[in-house]
Amino acid sequence: MIIAVDGPTASGKGTIAKALAAHFGLPHLDTGLLYRAVGRQVALDGGDPDCAEDALAACSFPDALLDDPELRSEESGGLASRVSIHPAVRQALYARQRAFAMQPAGAVLDGRDIGTVIAPDADVKLFITASVQARARRRWLEMTAGDIGREIDIPLAEIERDIVARDDRDISRKDAPLRAAADALVIDTTGMNRERAIAEAIEAVRMHRAAAR
Repeated sequence: MIIAVDGPTASGKGTIAKALAAHFGLPHLDTGLLYRAVGRQVALDGGDPDCAEDALAACSFPDALLDDPELRSEESGGLASRVSIHPAVRQALYARQRAFAMQPAGAVLDGRDIGTVIAPDADVKLFITASVQARARRRWLEMTAGDIGREIDIPLAEIERDIVARDDRDISRKDAPLRAAADALVIDTTGMNRERAIAEAIEAVRMHRAAAR
C-alpha cells in the first residue's frame, strides 16, 4: 500500500505521515528533507539557491547530510522552497522518491507533489492543510521551545510572512506546484491537536482500504 501525504509547510503532514507509517508498518520518507538537503548544500557551497545550476550541482549532496539537525531549521526550509522551483532539481530527485514509493511492501511519503507527480498511482492520497495563522503559531512554538534542537527568539509575524512567501512559491511554480490531487482526501487540521489529526488520518486510510475491498 502506497500512502501519499501532501500539504503546505507546518500543516502537520510530516507528523501524520510518520504516525501512519508506524501504524500500518510501512517505511516512511520525508521528501521535503531531500530538498532541504539540496538547499543546505547550496549554502555550504557558497552558491545561490535561486540559480538553477548551483541548485542542480547540490543534488549530489552526501547521504550523511540528511542527518544534519540544521535541515530542520527555518533557514533550511526557506532554502528548500527556493531550490524546489527548479525543474532540473525536481527531476534529479524524482527517481530517488519514486523508487522508495515502489517498494514491494509499500510506503508512506510526505511532501508537496507526492499524489500528483511522484506517486499518482498511490492507493491513498491525503492532503493536509491548515490556516496560515495556525501553521505559523505551530512553527513558532516549535522554534521558541527548542523542539528543533535549539531555542530561537523570532517574532510570530516574521514566521507568518515566511510561510505566506513559501506557499506562494510552492503554489505558483510551473513545475509540480503544490495542490491537492483530484482524488485526495483533504484534512484541515486548523482546529485539531496532534492526536486528533493523526486519528482522523488513520481512520481515513482505514475507510479507503475497506471501500477498495
